[in-house]
Amino acid sequence: MSANGQAIERQVLPNGLVMVTEPMPHMRSVSIGIWVRAGSRREPEQLNGIAHFIEHMVFKGTSRRSAEVIAREMDSVGGLLDAFTSKELVSFNAKVLDEHLPRAFDVLSDLVLEPLFAAEDIVKEKQVILEEIRMEDDNPESLAHEMLTQSFWRGHPLGAPILGTRATVRAFSRRSVVDCFRKWYTPKNTVITAAGNIRLKQLLDLVEKPFGGLKAVPSAAPAGPVTPHTHARLVTRNKPALEQAHMTLAVPAYPLTDPRRYAASVLNNILGGSMSSRLFQNIRERQGLAYAVFSELNPYSDAGMLSVYAGTSRATMERVLRSIAGEFRRLKDELVAPEELRRAKDQLKGSLVLSLESPGARMSNLARQEIYFQRFFTVEELHASLEKVTAEEIQETAREFFHPERIAATVVGPLEGFRLRRDLLAC
Repeated sequence: MSANGQAIERQVLPNGLVMVTEPMPHMRSVSIGIWVRAGSRREPEQLNGIAHFIEHMVFKGTSRRSAEVIAREMDSVGGLLDAFTSKELVSFNAKVLDEHLPRAFDVLSDLVLEPLFAAEDIVKEKQVILEEIRMEDDNPESLAHEMLTQSFWRGHPLGAPILGTRATVRAFSRRSVVDCFRKWYTPKNTVITAAGNIRLKQLLDLVEKPFGGLKAVPSAAPAGPVTPHTHARLVTRNKPALEQAHMTLAVPAYPLTDPRRYAASVLNNILGGSMSSRLFQNIRERQGLAYAVFSELNPYSDAGMLSVYAGTSRATMERVLRSIAGEFRRLKDELVAPEELRRAKDQLKGSLVLSLESPGARMSNLARQEIYFQRFFTVEELHASLEKVTAEEIQETAREFFHPERIAATVVGPLEGFRLRRDLLAC
């Protein structure tokens, strides 16, 4: 089948597993991914981090391959094998020459269907994850973002760290790992996408043997509160050894599928999403107060967050916070000029096209659209939606987002008596 004029083909197995391909016959490579709706927000509080832990553990060995053999098989064909865990998804993906696709898919399916979860590997991998947590804690920018996320989504699994905590990781047992794996890694929770020199019939031939015989299992409900609520807390952590203060701010934004997402994207681009953005030009270029300053959108299936980051010296912290709040206020008070609006739209449209130039990016895009939208948008549709955004809609979005009492903020660094106050965020 095709979707919206695109050469996108989709099929659902009787057990609920979805397959989607986008043929790119001029390519010599194929990118393929197995996507599981098993991100960290599904975890009960006492098992925080176990989705990421399972993602690591499947690479430790399966019923047919050791960890070394897994790595060697992909290296021997010049392939790339990767995986990641996010708040809502886990991805296992590979990129290979088209002729090596059967081997790559055999490795991927082995990982998600036949992991051993050997007790001795679980003990060793706990230490690896604990080192990863320490590494993140030693990165002040990452720490500031993590503290903001935990504070903003407090009391909800979206606020829990993807890596877990030292206490939860140490407490993982083989039984808890296997139980979560069996509950989450089911056909109905799985989407397989591929882009490159491949057709759906080829993918179906590869998928049917390992996945076709699996029984349909109802999807397990996510743990914890269903609806996320945000919290506008002000949090600081004094780290006198740091040279810079790392500041993050956040406000509630739209979910991933909200029709107003296009206006939010343009607003974010104007605010801090590019080198020509207001935050970059004002705080870095005009005032010289920061090397890194930017904003970003983090949308999820049922909630969203717009955040701002800046790193600056202890002496200029208040100036930077007031400058950020000033940009919030300006977006609320003044209509964006036609020239600035045109530049933001063109930058987003160009970035979108460039981001879809590779089979890997298209494979990921197929998964995102299938999982969140159950339909496929053409680039032309997305461009048209961005074009429809008006200056009035951006102002309306800014007025909805930016209220001093709804802004969460964190500061990590050499505080030396600095107090994070609500009046610094007046907008």
